[in-house]
This record gives sequence, structure tokens and C-alpha cells, in this order.
Amino acid sequence: MLVAAAVCPCPPLLVPQVAAGAAPELDAARAACTDAIGVLAASRADRLVVVGPAGESGRGPHPQGARGSFRGFGVDLDVCLGRTDGTGARDDAAQRELPPSLAVAAWLLERTEWSAAPLEGLGVGEPLAAERCVHVGGEIAARADRVALLVMGDASACRSLKAPGYLDERAAGFDAEAARALGAADIEALKALDAELARELMVAGRAPWQVLAGAAEGAGLSGELLYEDAPYGVGYLVAAWS
Repeated sequence: MLVAAAVCPCPPLLVPQVAAGAAPELDAARAACTDAIGVLAASRADRLVVVGPAGESGRGPHPQGARGSFRGFGVDLDVCLGRTDGTGARDDAAQRELPPSLAVAAWLLERTEWSAAPLEGLGVGEPLAAERCVHVGGEIAARADRVALLVMGDASACRSLKAPGYLDERAAGFDAEAARALGAADIEALKALDAELARELMVAGRAPWQVLAGAAEGAGLSGELLYEDAPYGVGYLVAAWS
């Protein structure tokens, strides 16, 4: 059963080395992510599952010890998803590089020194239908008596003229509803997020949020919105469920 969840944005700019001179602009977001992950650490979970958006090569499972890198963003920085026993990865899943969203998650977990329970990652494709997301979430929640989720994903990328997707007048409303649903742990509202509109607005978090909705069914969790802003024209949301 799901006992706690943290929702965090996944821009590589969260990593100060990537953001460089602009790093202080996301200090508040980083602090909120640290607080949200603190809720996970306090949950006494048996297993942590990290879920984030992924392109085709990064979809599917990523075991504890899988490695990621920010070299594609011009920074010589490697990360590892959880602690390893030092024996190295042996299967194909572990040899695959983490998608950027899970690499950011790995960085967040490293700086909070997560060591409370075994963990695993799951890269979710943007086109995954809502019903399938909910089903996957239910499967995740059934993996252990006490499951925690770290859910990575950005809101719309169309909040300003300089945003990656330019300005779309629908973006602010979509993000506001997503923020409300995440802050209220409103499972039905998360399930109802429009996948096609999310695609048009470049919402990377839609599928992971709906995985969370499926995992949280019957768990009776409450939520708190810890951060909401749109620097660089992209919606970033941080929430904690417990």
C-alpha cells in the first residue's frame, strides 16, 4: 500500500552545476523538494519507487544502482539511483542510462542521503493512456506493505513568450488545476487530466501524476502543495502526500 509520496519537478536546472550562474533562481524549488523527500524518509516505507517521464530509450524499469549523467547538459556529473553494494550492474536494465527525469531524482536523493529502504526507478512514456497509468500505479502500490513514491514531472512548458512551447493561454488554467489536485491529493482530478491537452501544453508530469493517482487509490492520504511557480515559462510543482 502507498504510505507516502513526493511530487517534484524534473528540470536538469535543479542541479546547480547545470544551472551555473542561474542556480539561485531555483533555490526555493530545491528546498521544497528536500522537504517533500523528507516526508518519504519519515514514512518508514519498505520500498521506494521513483517514477518519471522518459523517452523511448529510457522507458521501463531502472533498478537500484542504475547510473545517469548530466554530460548531455554540458556538466561532467554522474549520479546513481540509490546506493549500491559495489559489485556493479549485471543486467541490461541496470546498464541502461537513467533518463533525465530519473537522473534529477537520483541527484535529489543523493543530497538528502536517502537510505531508508530499497528503491527502483520507472521511466514512463508521455503517450501512456490514463487508464494504463492508473493500472501501473496500482501494481506499484501492491509491491510491498509500505510503498513510497517519488514522482517526477513538470507542468506545462507554455506559460510565457520565452517558454519552450511559447505562450498558450490554456497553460495557466491547466497548471492551476494540477496544482490544486496535487495539493489536495485529489485522485479523481488527477485521473481526469486531459492527456491530449497535456501533450499540446508539453506537460511532462501528466503520466507520472496519473501513476500516482492509481497507486494512491484506497490509501486515504492527504496532500500539501509546497511550491508552485513557473520560472522560464515552465510550471514547477512540489507536493507531499502522507
